[in-house]
Amino acid sequence: MVKATIEIPKREDRILRILKATYGFKTKEEAVNFIINEYGEKIIERKLKSEFVKKMKKIEKEQGIAFKDINDLRTKIEG
Repeated sequence: MVKATIEIPKREDRILRILKATYGFKTKEEAVNFIINEYGEKIIERKLKSEFVKKMKKIEKEQGIAFKDINDLRTKIEG
C-alpha cells in the first residue's frame, strides 16, 4: 500500500466530509478510495472503449480472405 500526503482545498475537503458522512466511512481516506474506485473505472472504461472502437474501425477497413470451403481454409492455415 502506498501512503500519500496531499493538500486538499476547503471545497474539496467539504465534499470528502459529506461523502464520509453520507456513506458512513470512518476516514476521509475511505472516501477518497471510494471516489477513485467509483470514477476511475468509468474513466478507464471510456478510454478503453474509445481505443477499441478505433481498432475495430481499422479492422473493418481491412480486406478479408475468401475461402471456397473448409478444406481451402485448412490448406491456407496448414500450408
